[in-house]
Amino acid sequence: MVVSFVVLAKCADWLVDGAVDIARLLHVPAILIGIVIVSVGTTAPELAVSVQAALAGQADIALGNAVGSVIYDDGVALPMVALFAAGAVAIDRRVLRSAAIFLIVVHLVAYALCFDGTLSRPEGLVLVCGFFAYLAYTYWEQRRHRRPREEAEDDGAQRGPLRVAMLFVAGLGGVLISSRGIIVATPVVAAALGVSQAIIALALVALGTSIPEIATCIVSARKGHGSLAVGNILGADILNICWIAGASAMVNDLSVEPDVIHFMFPSMLVIVFTMLGLLRLNHTFTRRKAAVLLGLFVVYAALLVTLNPGQVPVH
Repeated sequence: MVVSFVVLAKCADWLVDGAVDIARLLHVPAILIGIVIVSVGTTAPELAVSVQAALAGQADIALGNAVGSVIYDDGVALPMVALFAAGAVAIDRRVLRSAAIFLIVVHLVAYALCFDGTLSRPEGLVLVCGFFAYLAYTYWEQRRHRRPREEAEDDGAQRGPLRVAMLFVAGLGGVLISSRGIIVATPVVAAALGVSQAIIALALVALGTSIPEIATCIVSARKGHGSLAVGNILGADILNICWIAGASAMVNDLSVEPDVIHFMFPSMLVIVFTMLGLLRLNHTFTRRKAAVLLGLFVVYAALLVTLNPGQVPVH
């Protein structure tokens, strides 16, 4: 696990550099690259774990990992951006507006679909289609507001397209491989604690699969690319529900205990809506706002341990 953390830190550094250069080559905002490209890569561990869990019939782990990852991303990873950035992080108004509307709709729809305790294959397909619809809308929105091509600040210092691609792929591959090492160790520790599978999914598995987002946020903030990190989290929130939960349900119907559903989804909605409201306020993200999200996460963690949802084994 220690080796994995070291490799993860270095590869996250490469991933951020590659993503920033991609934004420059394509002449698009870094926050958009974070939403579309970086988030697809950093949520790959969640996708792998949730699909494998769905195939094994462990629906509470598959769905709990997806929802729990959203909570970790907004309550832990995103605050790291403000804590490690040199100052307040500016938020792109247009990108935030479109992402926020989609996030609100998708999360409410997902809760409604899961309200009866089951996310079926057709319902999973609805979520997956929603993700592709968002990608299409994002592309159209960017094309509509594309500015005239501007000269780079320092063309001589920029890497070529091939080198940028190699840097991004190497960074992404290292992040996925090293995070896998952490994921393998996490359930073993959780099982030794003797807690329910829902607790394992919402707490430890979700933490393990959220490590790439947390690492990317810290590295991005330290390099002065806070907007890239914010975009990564917004994109990850969309992917965790639309792509990961949806794809897992398409593999196998996800049936989860009602007390688990009605604990994790309201918890997620409170944190996500608070996060969007804080980003909308003055379109900046500061340490004070980060403290609010961290506080909400602490409350969530305390309730998770106290209520122990899913303590009755799922059959």
